Amino acid sequence: MKIGLIGYGRMGRLVEARAQARGHQTVVIATSRDAERTAEELAGRLQGCSVAVDFSVAHAVLRNIEACARARVPLVEGTTGWNERLPQAQAILDERGGAMVYGANFSIGANLFYRIVAHAAKLIAPFSDYAPFIEEAHHAGKRDAPSGTALKLRALLAPHWPAEISIAATRAGHIPGTHRVGFDSTDDQILLQHEARTREGFAAGALLAAEWIVTKQGGCYEFSELIDRIIEERGKRS
Repeated sequence: MKIGLIGYGRMGRLVEARAQARGHQTVVIATSRDAERTAEELAGRLQGCSVAVDFSVAHAVLRNIEACARARVPLVEGTTGWNERLPQAQAILDERGGAMVYGANFSIGANLFYRIVAHAAKLIAPFSDYAPFIEEAHHAGKRDAPSGTALKLRALLAPHWPAEISIAATRAGHIPGTHRVGFDSTDDQILLQHEARTREGFAAGALLAAEWIVTKQGGCYEFSELIDRIIEERGKRS
């Protein structure tokens, strides 16, 4: 499989190293120096790629989706902070028959954490003494706050608690990513936590998504859907 890398920062390099270790070829399609390139120009560079992986910047996401759709190259969209433009992205994919996996967090553990939190919310919601809260912490260079993962967690809790659920966001140092969901009462507190030790987990998830989406003819999938499918498939085998 030949993987086109859009964005060549820390995550792009991690995906490159992991992909090559698994026997895949990689090619850098765009870096920060290509900010003025058009979708048509990037589509030309994508020719010959089996799939593309984008870890770049939010304002370039629609251009990158357009480029991949034009080139008929499935895309793993790992950039965060652009979800309000998801309807536009879906329209591009529908028009051109493109395929994409996107997600607020490509850590497999974080996506399992979503399921744990969703189940916990159903268990705890009937007990009105408990109030939910979310805390998240990331490295100083992360631009979006609160994180996409924290917003996803709030969306999972929202059906059970009508009031706005607060999110406390910290940006400091080199923290890869920590998310906590708490349920607090006068008598006790239940605390669930996912902590990313390194960014390797995000690269592993992105590569898993790339190996999956390359077989799809079209469609827009959230990474958590892919994890759900894997759980279901493995459950049937056991």
